[in-house]
Amino acid sequence: MTEIRFYHLTRKALEQVLPELLEKTVERGARAVVMTGSAERAEYLTQFLWTYNPNGFLPHGNAKDGNAAQQPIWITETDERPNDAAFLFLTDGAESARVSEYERVMEIFDGNDAEALAAARRRWGVYKKDGHALSYWQQTDKGWVDATPKD
Repeated sequence: MTEIRFYHLTRKALEQVLPELLEKTVERGARAVVMTGSAERAEYLTQFLWTYNPNGFLPHGNAKDGNAAQQPIWITETDERPNDAAFLFLTDGAESARVSEYERVMEIFDGNDAEALAAARRRWGVYKKDGHALSYWQQTDKGWVDATPKD
């Protein structure tokens, strides 16, 4: 059973949230795959992570960089796990048929986008039916709050 966390973005953009989550992943010594909606978006996030923090560094790469097995963070539009990652970050509505291969999956979606919200609700239902451990994290003025519905 995989732990799946839904991150409902309402106050910050993906570009503000993703680096924070990836930094925590690397601090734990874990590897990650970031799956995006397109090759262009994967390249954008790859370049963004090189420049988002002038005082920090997140080791990462994508297909253009190569050496997938050596990359602690792999950014891709393809449903793949070439770096033996424990964590999967799903962005831009990307979906994976491989969630069971990961220890933890982070579904990050724009809560201000009605289609993204509807898709997240649909995926919640599928994951719940499949028996995964689900949690729902909502942005507040003070940070992330666990707002998982009590069944």
